Amino acid sequence: MTGQGPHPAPGRRRGSPQTSAAPELVASGFALENADAPILHRGYNLADMAHVLDLAQRGVIPEHAQLALLTLLLEVHRTDAADFPYDPAFGEPYNSRERFFVERIGDTAGWLHAGRPRREAARIALRLHLRTQIAQLGLEVSRFVQETAGQAAQHVQTLMADQTYLQKAQPSTFGHYLLSFAQPALRDAHRLLAELAEINASPGGAGCVNGTRLGHDRTALARSLGFDTVITHTRDAMWRVDDLIAVLAIGTSLISNQSKLAEDLEIFSSSEFNFVDLDDGYSRSSVLMPQKRNPYALSIVRGASGVLIGRLAGFLAVTKSPSARSDNFIFAYGEVPRALDLALRVTALMTGVVRTLQVNPDEMREELVRGYAQSTDLAEHLTQIRGVDYRTAYFVVGDVVREASRAGLAGCDLTAHLVNQAAYARTGASWDLLDSDLQAVLDPAQIVASRQVEGGAAREPVEQMLRATSVDAAAVAKASAARLNDFAAAEDDLVRHVRSVAASGPD
Repeated sequence: MTGQGPHPAPGRRRGSPQTSAAPELVASGFALENADAPILHRGYNLADMAHVLDLAQRGVIPEHAQLALLTLLLEVHRTDAADFPYDPAFGEPYNSRERFFVERIGDTAGWLHAGRPRREAARIALRLHLRTQIAQLGLEVSRFVQETAGQAAQHVQTLMADQTYLQKAQPSTFGHYLLSFAQPALRDAHRLLAELAEINASPGGAGCVNGTRLGHDRTALARSLGFDTVITHTRDAMWRVDDLIAVLAIGTSLISNQSKLAEDLEIFSSSEFNFVDLDDGYSRSSVLMPQKRNPYALSIVRGASGVLIGRLAGFLAVTKSPSARSDNFIFAYGEVPRALDLALRVTALMTGVVRTLQVNPDEMREELVRGYAQSTDLAEHLTQIRGVDYRTAYFVVGDVVREASRAGLAGCDLTAHLVNQAAYARTGASWDLLDSDLQAVLDPAQIVASRQVEGGAAREPVEQMLRATSVDAAAVAKASAARLNDFAAAEDDLVRHVRSVAASGPD
């Protein structure tokens, strides 16, 4: 017929499903989503409250419906998630909430759908939960950094052979070594706080993909929930995950850094090294072998790093799909908060490990002087006093080290005679060195003291870094605490406003 479009294909199913979900769908998908309901429960309630108030402000919802919904939402807000009837048999958590509301106040509950899809409340709830987690993690990272700096401050002059590839590299100090883990932790803390601005943006009022005819100003809803701003593009607001990926990546980087320290400490705490001892509270005994003292806490840190790497990779794989799909969020509601919770717990664990760590300076120094960690300084020194290129000096020192190791001599015992012999064999020229020419570059303490460059291992630059690290960590803690206070205040203000409106209604 003229003016009519093509007819639907015969037999094509259209409209919403008319039967219950298959048991396999309930057991897999809906059960998975309902397991995340406790994470979103508080945020669901706050999102619903703010939505009802926004509808009322714009004159969309009748007063009786506003009062009924707000009164019921206050009741649900006081109800623990474990006591709320979330049931995968009804679908995702939003469906259980809808069913409960309809049972209590009938079709009046339908006003919650006005101008928003079901996913909006969950998107808001996720961001409310994540913003608090991120600020809490920022606080815990600042504690880790402060404890690491505090331990480093006690060992600014504790000599040790810093290592690469588990080989003695150059003389350094345990304090300088420890600070190398504070710096990346601080960088990750700053990344977290920067990403917090992206997470604390409201998707509210975005409608399904193109906005809603029922509202024009999305900022009021955002302000009521304590969001800094709105996510501008309405389609992006409902479906974006890049900020979730960024948070996962930062959390993974944070624990990866701690895992490196944990692996080192596990080696250093072995009887073969005996550089450090873990406190009893972070160790574990063997039920079979009475002599064993296992650094159990370090296994947790190392394992958590692997888990977070897996969660990041898994979430990236999930998000590799066409746009506007539920895949991303079905898993994001649980995976991202649980990843941040793991990062928070592990950072607190590592903070305790570092705070209570017992260091054995004598063992560190003995191992240092037993080796040849001064070889690089010796080669550089030869280029300066003999005017030879570094490659030649490098090979001469290598020959000296091989000969000394065969003779059972340590690096501190190298002599000018050994160097002169190796130089003559390598170059055919006599270098005529005296033992006094080598004294400063064979003493590990003098080598470390010479590292006055910014960021070096000498006492002065390490103490400068300690002061700067302490100031930076305190700033992270202050910023994180301020954000937590702001979020809590906004949420409390919203609930107080709802109570006031509900109390002012007719009996």
